[in-house]
Amino acid sequence: MPPLVTIIKRISISLLIGLVIGALINEISFLFLRETARAPQVVELVIPDGTAERVTRGETPPALPDSMTFVVGDTLLVRNEDRTDHELGPLWIPAGTSASLALDSAQSYAYSCSFQPEKYFGMDVHEPLTFGTRLYGILYSGLPLGGLIALYVVIMPEKRKDKK
Repeated sequence: MPPLVTIIKRISISLLIGLVIGALINEISFLFLRETARAPQVVELVIPDGTAERVTRGETPPALPDSMTFVVGDTLLVRNEDRTDHELGPLWIPAGTSASLALDSAQSYAYSCSFQPEKYFGMDVHEPLTFGTRLYGILYSGLPLGGLIALYVVIMPEKRKDKK
């Protein structure tokens, strides 16, 4: 049986290896969430002139996305530069004016919309990706993995060199 110091050393190294692997896996997955790694802000959506005519012809207006992604705390500011009044969910935006919508909870929205040919606009609101979120991800994946590695290392017999 190895001495207690050796066991503690093995467990510590195993936990460190688990945390490093957890950090790598989580940072790779966080690369896909890059658009939510920011502080809340005002996001402007501009409805260009001629949008109503394009929508009645069944065309998708240029520069208008089908859906958008936000973080909790963002404010969507819709500016209507068209000659026609438009609607986006609870917002009524008369021609030449703007309206804003506070996004206070994380969820997916599908609002009725007059400036899209499909007549709806999708919005996803996510919690902002913070340093704390990243740290939790690393700890929640790295520590159990390190514990499993430590368990394996402790129960496996130490490799002995035979003297001839």
